[in-house]
Amino acid sequence: MNDNTPRLVSLNHVCELTSLSRTAINKFRERGNFPVEVSLGERRIAFVRAEVLAWVQDRIDARQVAA
Repeated sequence: MNDNTPRLVSLNHVCELTSLSRTAINKFRERGNFPVEVSLGERRIAFVRAEVLAWVQDRIDARQVAA
């Protein structure tokens, strides 16, 4: 498979993928309602792109069930 899509994405990219602010994402994280970050160093984290996209899809699916 020749997939050039990064598997890990920064918090800034997560904001773009979800249309949420850093503050909102951090609130979801504090509540345990967001994919767990991957530590890349002392002051650097990333997220697994597929997990973030699955989280977004779950929000979409929940909307369809509630409708």
